[in-house]
Amino acid sequence: MRSPACAIFLGYFAALCCKETFGVYVSSDNSNVQVQEFGEIILSCKYKLEKEHPVRLEWKKVVPNGDISFIYYNNTLAADLRGRAEMIESSIWLKNATRADSGKYRCEVTAPKDNKSFQEIVIDLKVLVAPGVPVCDVPPSAMSGTAVELKCRESEGFPASEYRWYKNGILLAINPAPNARLTNSSYTVNSASGTLQFNTVAKMDTGEYYCEASNGIGKSQKCAVRRLQVDDLNVAGIIAGVVVVALVMLFCGLGVFYAQRKGYFSKGNASGKEASQKTASQKENEFKHTKSFVI
Repeated sequence: MRSPACAIFLGYFAALCCKETFGVYVSSDNSNVQVQEFGEIILSCKYKLEKEHPVRLEWKKVVPNGDISFIYYNNTLAADLRGRAEMIESSIWLKNATRADSGKYRCEVTAPKDNKSFQEIVIDLKVLVAPGVPVCDVPPSAMSGTAVELKCRESEGFPASEYRWYKNGILLAINPAPNARLTNSSYTVNSASGTLQFNTVAKMDTGEYYCEASNGIGKSQKCAVRRLQVDDLNVAGIIAGVVVVALVMLFCGLGVFYAQRKGYFSKGNASGKEASQKTASQKENEFKHTKSFVI
């Protein structure tokens, strides 16, 4: 049998160890909350006290840069929540959630008369947003055999959208069959980044393209249709053009050579030299005549 002194000692030790467990206790029905944009949700916060007495209740929001803003303070909701939220005891009923409401919220309860006078919980709110209309970047033309990239992106949706590409209204497979007859199998679709990459585009890839963005929230959105025209490289035309240019340069060179052989360029220089000498002689005679006249 245990002695009374031992029982008293064990009881005192247990009281010391458990002292901090007595006092205010804060909990939530759901600490990870998701709601679609413009929907309603309750940010649940409940507390129990060691002894009934007035407490101080505060709600705070932790913004992405680490700063803290008051949501509920001194028995009053923040200005941006008035009219679209109200308090239900210690919980917040958010009637019209917007994407700006996403973030981490702290419910803090201070009970000064309890042994443990303060406790808080953190609630993570994610507002789900449907995708916006994506923007597509499709080059209007390309030469066969070259690499071509089509881009698609939208930035409004949360969670991030996934993308699918369509050609002439037909969905392009993420992993095309290597023996596909009607489709170039050298392309790859990145559903996360929204790119459609052709390693070597072919003439059969000519068509009307658009992409579709979806994230499971609301309706999927698609961009306007864009046409990609792929043409084969005209080797014969290029060769013909080179030959024509070469022939023109050859005939010009022959013409210059023939003119030099005939002395056309030297005659012209001689005529110019004679004309210059004649003009100088005339000026000298005129000077002599004027001098004799003066004398």
